Amino acid sequence: MCSTMKNFVIPENTSFPIENLPYGVFSSIEDTSPRIGVAVGEKILDLRFIKHLFNGPFLKENQHVFEESTLNSFMGLDRKAWAEARLTLQKLLAEDGQLQDSPYSRAFVDQAKAKMHLPFSIGDYTDFYSSIHHARNVGMMFRKGDSPLLKNWLHLPVGYHGRASSVVVSGTPIKRPWGQICPDNSKPIFSASRFVDFELEVGFVIGSPPTDLGQPVPIERADEHIFGMVLVNDWSARDIQKWEYVPLGPFGSKNMGTSISPWVVTMEALEPFKTQNAIKEEQPLKYLQHTDDYNFDIKLEVYLKPNGATESYRISETNYKYLYWTPKQQLAHHTITGCNIKPGDLMASGTISGPTANSFGSMLELSWNGEKPLILGNQETRKSIMDGDEIILTGFCDNGKYRIGFGQCSGVLLPANQPTEGDCT
Repeated sequence: MCSTMKNFVIPENTSFPIENLPYGVFSSIEDTSPRIGVAVGEKILDLRFIKHLFNGPFLKENQHVFEESTLNSFMGLDRKAWAEARLTLQKLLAEDGQLQDSPYSRAFVDQAKAKMHLPFSIGDYTDFYSSIHHARNVGMMFRKGDSPLLKNWLHLPVGYHGRASSVVVSGTPIKRPWGQICPDNSKPIFSASRFVDFELEVGFVIGSPPTDLGQPVPIERADEHIFGMVLVNDWSARDIQKWEYVPLGPFGSKNMGTSISPWVVTMEALEPFKTQNAIKEEQPLKYLQHTDDYNFDIKLEVYLKPNGATESYRISETNYKYLYWTPKQQLAHHTITGCNIKPGDLMASGTISGPTANSFGSMLELSWNGEKPLILGNQETRKSIMDGDEIILTGFCDNGKYRIGFGQCSGVLLPANQPTEGDCT
């Protein structure tokens, strides 16, 4: 059963109901220029055609933000403007709304016929390490006999600065990287990575006017700077990472590509799906304490489609709520030293793993560092991602009345380039 409108149809079980309205950037065959749109049902609403309808007190003088090729200027407004935009869109898209009128038919584009682009220009990218199950799993693998968690982990959201230039939109292929590996723990060799992995993550996107250098964001106001969330696949070359990460952490093992989903789901859409924060095993310092719930019940899945296969297989099923550190705590810690932030900055959660083996968020854990190969539904096995394999991340919230979806975050692993002469030494 569907709710039919003159210009579009909203399927009953869609991931993009009127309660969602995520923002993205798209182009079409008829118009190849990237522009801002909103996903609704199976359509995209092109906001350029209706910018004049955003005539409330916070957007009337800022209608130009809907004509741009990224979300940065719109996200650079404040929460009042974001809320006004959402309320305006819901009124316009209602059954008796103005967008039912035929003159607005050209404002709608089929999602299936659109090309998606990076939704925002990413100035800086930070990756946290905020899943206690993932951190303990990795600690048990590589620090046998010692405490799985390092001493600082329960006291602060561990993170590192990633490479913004290699963040790509869903559907962009990733090439197997070359680098230094040390397979026998003696001398390093130059080789294509032999252990490429995915990492299931969710990132939040910074909005509101930028902060000044030396101006921390207090945890009580952190949510004012968080515009929305995207799915993230932090592709990783585990063998390169193992050799390089001491003492300063990941570098070349992570910068060959990070995939994000094309739709930014707003925090307003996620508000009904707030859930209890993780219980802390150690009391955080005061600047990291908040009593309000800022965790989210987002169901997450990972599928692997083997090279040449027509079917994909679910290999993990977990939930965002398993994160130990909340986005508020991540942002407060990120800025406590005075680090400034800008609209479009991306903050990823780190690998999200649950408490059971089928809820682990990386192949490293699913195959337990290759000791227990993962068996797919077609009886193929995997210790790592093979050339031609496609990794597909999905995420959604569901309260029994409607579903809030993120769309897919997918990417195919391509074979490594052949090194040029002289590169192999």
